[in-house]
Amino acid sequence: QSFLLVLDTRFSDIELREEEGIPTEEFLESCYAIVPVLDKLGPTVFAPVKMDFVGNIKKINQKFITNREEFDTLQKIVLHEVNAGVAQVRNSATEALLWLKRGLKFLKGFLTEVKNGEKNIQTAL
Repeated sequence: QSFLLVLDTRFSDIELREEEGIPTEEFLESCYAIVPVLDKLGPTVFAPVKMDFVGNIKKINQKFITNREEFDTLQKIVLHEVNAGVAQVRNSATEALLWLKRGLKFLKGFLTEVKNGEKNIQTAL
């Protein structure tokens, strides 16, 4: 469990921008920092989670790098896709963000179970 303490980039360090929201680049860096944690938790058990996680990070990043200034917050990406009518399209950054949020919530729940003393991985999952 001590490996969780060595994360350089933390979600809690992200400064929300007044009126604008969550900075995209810092959010993606925090997400990428979690990937090695998934390997340490169990490369086999967490392989599907990791694949899903990385795939969704990449989709958001692909949108971000098309226009770093315009898409400097997650909210701007989502609003752009909503206005363009593509937010619900498969593989959109908005859909990827939704699944990434679900993955983060799942991981938080799992880690909470482990932190609270659950020794059996299947039970914690």
